[in-house]
Parts: sequence; C-alpha cells; structure tokens
Amino acid sequence: MTVLGFWITVLALLSSLAAILNYYRTATHRRYVLFPGRVWLKISALSIGTASLLLLVLIFQHDFSNGYVYSYSDKSLPLHFLLSTFYAGQEGSFLFWVLCSAIISLMLMSYTSKRKLEGYVMTVFMSTQALLLILLIAKSPFQSIWEMIPNIPAGQIPDDGHGLNPLLQNFWMVIHPPVLFIGFAAMAAPFSFALAALWKKEFQEWTSQAFPWILFASVSLGMGLMLGAYWAYGVLGWGGYWGWDPVENSSLVPWLTSAALIHTFLIQRRTGKFVRTNFALAIVSFFLVVYSTFLTRSGILGDSSVHSFTDPGATVYWFLVGFLAVIGVSGFGLMLVRRNDLKPAPSETQFVNRETALAAGTIALVLSAAVVLFGTSLPIVSNTTVEPSFYDTTNLPIAIAIGLLIGVSLFVQWGVDDWKAVLKRMAKSLIASGLLTGMLWFVGVKHPGMALFVFASAFAFFVNFEILLRSIKDIKLLGGKLAHVGIALMFLGMIASGKYASKEHLSLPLNTPQEALGYTLTYTGYHPIENGKFAFTVVAEKDGEKHQLAPVMFEAAEQGMMRNPDILSLLTNDLYISPVSLDQHNTHADHEHETYTLTKGKSVALGNVKATFLRFDMNAHAAKAMQAGGQGMAIGSVLQLTNGKANETITPAVYYAEGSEPTYTPSESKLINGSVQLVSMNVGGATEPSTVTVQVHRASESSTAAMPEALVIEASIKPYINLLWGGTVIMIAGFILSIFKRAKEA
Repeated sequence: MTVLGFWITVLALLSSLAAILNYYRTATHRRYVLFPGRVWLKISALSIGTASLLLLVLIFQHDFSNGYVYSYSDKSLPLHFLLSTFYAGQEGSFLFWVLCSAIISLMLMSYTSKRKLEGYVMTVFMSTQALLLILLIAKSPFQSIWEMIPNIPAGQIPDDGHGLNPLLQNFWMVIHPPVLFIGFAAMAAPFSFALAALWKKEFQEWTSQAFPWILFASVSLGMGLMLGAYWAYGVLGWGGYWGWDPVENSSLVPWLTSAALIHTFLIQRRTGKFVRTNFALAIVSFFLVVYSTFLTRSGILGDSSVHSFTDPGATVYWFLVGFLAVIGVSGFGLMLVRRNDLKPAPSETQFVNRETALAAGTIALVLSAAVVLFGTSLPIVSNTTVEPSFYDTTNLPIAIAIGLLIGVSLFVQWGVDDWKAVLKRMAKSLIASGLLTGMLWFVGVKHPGMALFVFASAFAFFVNFEILLRSIKDIKLLGGKLAHVGIALMFLGMIASGKYASKEHLSLPLNTPQEALGYTLTYTGYHPIENGKFAFTVVAEKDGEKHQLAPVMFEAAEQGMMRNPDILSLLTNDLYISPVSLDQHNTHADHEHETYTLTKGKSVALGNVKATFLRFDMNAHAAKAMQAGGQGMAIGSVLQLTNGKANETITPAVYYAEGSEPTYTPSESKLINGSVQLVSMNVGGATEPSTVTVQVHRASESSTAAMPEALVIEASIKPYINLLWGGTVIMIAGFILSIFKRAKEA
C-alpha cells in the first residue's frame, strides 16, 4: 500500500493539472470546458482522500514497513493518538494540508459556480493545490522504512514503531494541528478571489464574494493558535501559554493581516476605497501562510525555535522558496499590470467617521504584524534573536490603540460625524472604563502602560456590550460585536494572568505542610499511572477547602525527564502546580542546596558569593543543543559571581529539542565549590524585569542527617485567566455568526 499511496498522489497532481487547464480555457473563453474541469477537480479530491485513507490504514494496521508509520507511531497508542500520528510528522502534515485544500476546493467549486466566477477562481486555487501536491510528492509519507531510514537493513521490519512524541499525546494536540491546517488551506481562497478579480478586472464586487472565506480562514487560524496556547499552558509546565517562539509568531502574523483585511473589506464595500490595500492584504496573507511553513519546515530557524522541523533537505527548502516566489510574482505582478485600473471610488475625505476609525485599526493590526514579522525573521538574516520582552514592549502601545479603536469605531458614523456627538455617545462607556481602571489602580495596576491597556480593553468591552444588548433581537447583527467583546475580554485576561501573576519556587518535604500564595500545600507522595508515568499528589488547602492536584513526571526515551503540570481552575484564578524534581535524600547526603531568584541587573548573596544575573544568552552551548537526533535550542542565563577577591562568569542553560521537555544543565563554580542549575526563568516585558530561579548545589564538609524526600515545584496564581479562554470562545462565536451573515450577502 505504500507504493500505491505514492502513485495515487501522483494521480492527484495530474488530475489537478488537468482541472487547471480546463478551468483556464473556460476563463479565457477559448473553449467552454467547465464540466471536464469539475470532473478532474473531483478526481483530484477523490485521489487525495484515498491517499489519506491509505495512510490511516497503514497507521491503524501498524505497518512498520512504512517509514512514516514507524517514525511516529507504536502499538501502545490508543485510537485517538494513532489518528494524530497522521499529521505528527512533516510528510503527514503536508498530506493533511492537501486534504484540507481538496475539501475546500469542492466547497469553493460549488460556491463559485453560482456566481459565474468558477473558471477564474478555480484556476488559481487549483494551482495552489498543485504546488502543494508537488511538495507532497517530494516529501511523501509513502516511503518504505528502508528508503526513509537507510541504517535499517533491507527487508527487516521492526516489531514496533519509534512512537509518538509524549508531548503530542494530549487531547488538544489531536485537534490543534488540524484546525490550524484548515486555516492554512482556507487562506488560499481569498488569494484566489483577489487574483481572479485582477484577472477579470472586476475590482469592487470581489470583496463581497471573498468575505465569507476570509472570515472562515481567519477564525480557523485564530482557533488553531488559541488551541495551541491552551495546550502549552496545560502540558508544557512553564506556566505560560505564549512564548513568542518564531513558529508561533509565524502563524500569528497571517492572522493579524487577515483581521486587517476583514476591516478594509468593510471600508471598500461601504465607500469603494482601499481597493489596492485589499488586493495587497489578500496576497500578503496567503504569502505569510506559506512563509510560516517555510520557517517551520525549511530548517532555516535552526536554534531559534523549539517547534521547527529538522533536516528537511534541500528539496523542501528550495521548493518553498519557489512557492513564495510564485505567490509574490503572480499576485503583485498582476497588481502592477492593473495599476492604472486600480482606482478607488471618488469621495470626500472626512476625518471624523467610521472609515477613519477602521483605517486606523487596520494600520495598527498591520503594524503589529510587521513588528512580530521583524522579530521572527531576524535569525534568518543574522545570528541574533530578540528576547520575548521586545514583542511585549513594542506591541503594548499598539494593543492600547486597538482597544480604543474597537470602541470608537462603533460610535462614529459613516460619512461625516461630529466629535462632540461622538463623545456624547461614548460618555457612559468612558466613565465605566475610567472607574474600573481607577479601582484596579488602587489594587495594584500601577504601571501607566498597563493602566492604559486596562482602560482601552474595558472601553472596547463596554462599548461593544452596550451595542450588543441593543441588537440582541437581530442575531445576524451580533457577529462583529460579539467578536469584539471576546477580544476585549482576552486582552483583560492577558493583562491579569500575564503581568499580575504571582509565583513561588518551593521544596515540599513529604507530609510537611508549607504556606505559599495563600494556600497550604502538602506533598503526600507519588504513585505510578499509565505508561511508566508517576503522579505526585499535592493537597492545596484554603479557607477550609481541600483540593488534590497531581502533576506528572516521567522519563521518556531519548527525551529525558518530562513534566506535566496540574491546574486547579477556579472562577477568578488558576492555581498552577508544575513539578521540577523529586529530591530523594540518602541517609548521608553528600550535597546541600538552596534556591534563589535573581532579578536582571541586581546582585544577590549566595552565601559568601555575590551573584548578578546579566542577561540571557540565546546561543549558549549551541553545539550541545542536539537532542533526540535533531537540532535543538539552548538558552543560557549569564551569571557574574564574585567573592570580593576573584570573579567568575558561568552560564547554566536549558536545552530544548523538537517537541521535548526542557533539560536543565548546571554550570560548575569554583567560587561556590559546587554547581548552579537553572530551575526556571521569567522573561520580562514592558512592566517587569527578567528573572531566573537557580538552585545552588554545594559540596558539604560533613555529612548531614537523613532528610525526607521532597517534591520541588513551581507554584503560581494566574488571576482571571478564564477571561482569556472565555473571551476566545466568544470571539470565535462572533466570527461564525459573521460568516453566515456575509455568506448570505455574497
């Protein structure tokens, strides 16, 4: 079946090319061959579906003669995780992307056939699908194990597979990649409408026809991003949900440009303006989707991203470069050819109106995308990377502007408006936002930037909620307001849970209660669970209520110690318990250790040695950052030590490999007479400096008495993080309502 699967993908490519030819002939009126074009499109879709089914059969049958099946599955995996092995690797994810494209091609064929656009739009869309199929053939999951892994003797079939990465064995990772790939595939639809409109010289009507598709692509990308964030929060154990990793960013950027395109579509439909802008944003959004794939799969990020696939080969690299060139040349080349025709409808320019507010919001979204794109792409042109604080600092004023504009845009009218009338309409929301910000200022939100962000987010919420209540009887008008309410809540959740979280690093001796973060925490022991994992029971007590948490640690083959947190989710906050290590002291311990938290630029006494945290080193020990057979990333914390007589610089580091838990490597110190190990780090942002927590291990001069085992944990309180997750759900609901509305209007 492996060979059969390969040739079926070849058939899919040939039938796609035949569909392109027939659709092109129809569009150019050389010959009316629409029916054969549809037939070839359906054959292509059927072939892709068959190839996908074949790969699933190979996976479910544990056919380890197939190299892809061997590399990403094993016999112990349950059904739902076997399903996720379909897209766990590079080759399978390409096939899944093509499968999503094939399904969308059938939907798009039906949609465009009713609007006399089929020949134009489907020529472009099937061309993007054909390019993906060429890539799939070059990087196919239908290779024998002996082709994919040459060191396995020919004819020898392993008894079991290599297995699925333990971090991917999670419910959210079953659905996160598919949703993201649906967004990737769907983003080709607005691109196809844009090129079809340029080709056909119809520069106004296409925005209505493409509107449901850009909404669908945008909500799919947004859902995929937030599912990934929720997975990171609940599985990785570092306490956050967004780390500004280059590959996370590369999927965020096209979402930002697609959101900008939604708003400029509204302007063009109402005023006839922003004609060039809409074409450019439609082209750029799809370009950025492929660019994100280039970053992920070309290997160009190297040490800069945990998520990037490794060793893709020159074929994938140069093909993706060519794919990007085709998108750029075809899109912007056609815009250049039509430059004299791309003129907005004549109208008077007024400053105080909804068009201006939406245009300003578009600029803010594009500016945010540009900032993130710059930081993400920097490793490509230099050996340097930006710290996550760069994104926080630069995006803070942009986010404030977006929050304010979300509110203002709904209180100004199209055409001409008056500032005094606008301020009168906004008065209630402005007062409510000011009161809320003032209350939060007194309880701790003292940073001016954060206070402004709170005000802007609250203003966006109150405005949209007020208008939402007015429109509650007409459900078709609720989509945009509901989405903006969700975004405002997300902003507030980000502020509270990110900037005002509290964290402590603790050692919990067995059955010995400890006070932390307003809770009494007691480690009561550990017990084995499934697949060699161990759950460590921590009882959290507060106000007479007891809650049992069970963070997990286990040793994974080739990936070292894996740590999964446990979370007590309450209405107003989360108690987040992440395991660090288990200290099982011997009867006569050889070493003693202490834990310290160091703030960047400030000195802390480590006994008789003074330590200063200088900076993060993104290239620390890069040569050692090779784990699990792949290229990894190392982040070091540069510490300056002095005892008054001598100085010493050490760099304890944390290592990442693709899909693995972090591995912490200590640095030896002569001044300390022991070692310093990095335990955790917190990259600062606009309102707080970076910090690192280190564990100092000293050689004891004498043996110590027996000590009980102790669970070392990192405990944190995430206030109001449910606003983030709840806001996400509300935003998605708003997008879905908008899709139905715009589909009826198209």
